[in-house]
Amino acid sequence: MTNTNTSKGLHIALWVVQSLLAIMFLMAGANKLFQSIPELAKMLPWVTQVPEGMVRFIGISELIGGLGLLLPSILRVKPNLTPYAAIGLAVIMLFATIFHIMQGETSVIAMPIIFMVMAVFVAWGRSKRVPILAR
Repeated sequence: MTNTNTSKGLHIALWVVQSLLAIMFLMAGANKLFQSIPELAKMLPWVTQVPEGMVRFIGISELIGGLGLLLPSILRVKPNLTPYAAIGLAVIMLFATIFHIMQGETSVIAMPIIFMVMAVFVAWGRSKRVPILAR
């Protein structure tokens, strides 16, 4: 396999992971930002254990991160922001993992860890291996 084919395959894989992460974080962020806490608690019981402002802040951060995974790269305007968005989301997932471990909720830490690894993959790929160039 040539280096060009490898780069093209990695480029495609990065777009797939970026898109999946963006969809997940946009949906999760919108839920945390716009749903009432009692309604949100039906899906995410932890929201009753932290201040509402924290839940809304996490929602805003996830929305901005989800947009940051896609918009700079799609528009090719400041595409170097995409790895930063991915790093920010990886940090959120690291904190989520730590929070759930501290709460004794080890059964739910697989998803934040998976999303964190995916975000680190995007940050690495878009900053080191297959960066998207600005217009």
